[in-house]
Amino acid sequence: MTDPLEQALSLLTPVLEALGIQYLIIGSLASSAHGVYRATADGDLLVKLSPGQAAQLSAALGPGWYADAAMIDRAVRDRRCFNLIHMATAQKIDIFPATNDFDAAEMRRARRIRVFPVANPKQFPVASPEDVLLAKLQWYRAGGEVSDRQWSDITGILATNPSLDFDYVRGWSERLCVENLLQRAIADVKRDKPV
Repeated sequence: MTDPLEQALSLLTPVLEALGIQYLIIGSLASSAHGVYRATADGDLLVKLSPGQAAQLSAALGPGWYADAAMIDRAVRDRRCFNLIHMATAQKIDIFPATNDFDAAEMRRARRIRVFPVANPKQFPVASPEDVLLAKLQWYRAGGEVSDRQWSDITGILATNPSLDFDYVRGWSERLCVENLLQRAIADVKRDKPV
């Protein structure tokens, strides 16, 4: 049986590709793909979208989706998140416009991998484990450093990816001002490893 979120993404991503809109999976789906799997209520995509493409995207998705062109256009211009909802599955996809150098790096480093633990899984472009880790550290900081789920995602990526490119991670952690959180997460993983 197909996961409803996988079904919604499998319908959305060909539309993005047909319109020439670059995208990748980020957030909890990406951290599950690279770390410890956990169920999530929605999907997160980082998307390189210009305001002029909002109407095209809305029209291409059609009536099976909630995709308000004016709302999408405003969100892209304001550099903020918006969502698309697949009506048949009631799945919400949060779309984060790519707006900065880190987003561009994530786009360049993305690879197609399996995301969902289902039979015959489709592969999607997914942020690298290093970039997911860095993004999760940012989200954890932005959320007041209180989310156990975010912290679990962070330590899960560290614990299950021993070959992370730590030179890359350390460089970006300094630029993103999350280097102290990275050190704390590394210490937590080392402390929890069985001897």
